[in-house]
Amino acid sequence: MIKASTLAALRLVLGLLPVAAIGRQLAIRVQAGFSVLNFFSYFANCRNLFAALVLLAGAAWAGTARPPSARQALFRYASVVNMTIVGIVFAVLLRDVELGALLPWVNTVVHSVMPVAVVLEWLLAPPARRLGARQWLACQLFPFAYRIYVLLRGAATDWYPYPFLDPARLGGYAGIDPYGIGIAVAFFAVGWALAAPSRGLRQS
Repeated sequence: MIKASTLAALRLVLGLLPVAAIGRQLAIRVQAGFSVLNFFSYFANCRNLFAALVLLAGAAWAGTARPPSARQALFRYASVVNMTIVGIVFAVLLRDVELGALLPWVNTVVHSVMPVAVVLEWLLAPPARRLGARQWLACQLFPFAYRIYVLLRGAATDWYPYPFLDPARLGGYAGIDPYGIGIAVAFFAVGWALAAPSRGLRQS
């Protein structure tokens, strides 16, 4: 079992890394006149920041003797599921896409380093609470709401954060359905797989 002090230090470093990367990229985009709302409409950006908050909160909590609350456990679970999908979607759909002004090191941090690091942190310190169908379903809410947000906002502004969510590039809304279904299946499968470390635990 990893020591509490080591776990706290690991979470602190991992939590600060995406904050530094996204903060640097945001500064560049703002100077170039890029919309801040567009910037945070990228799934990778908002989910990396969410992961950073979860990790930093976990770093502070690791120094206490109290077990995480049910809400904390759910947030951590949602974070690792979302970050895993960030890594998978980038590797499968975005690796060869032109990323514009995205700095190479920022790209590596948010799309490669953090997804792997968050999963490793999850495996090093498995959840202390059993994760069941309720938590699994809760993890599907944000990606579902995100897709609706992107499509509604895209229809109003004609701007989409990803090519596989842009109906104009795919011959209409029907063209984005295979991607949406594929990503949804990935969320379901990843959520189920990452809940596995908790299945041997008794319900707290």
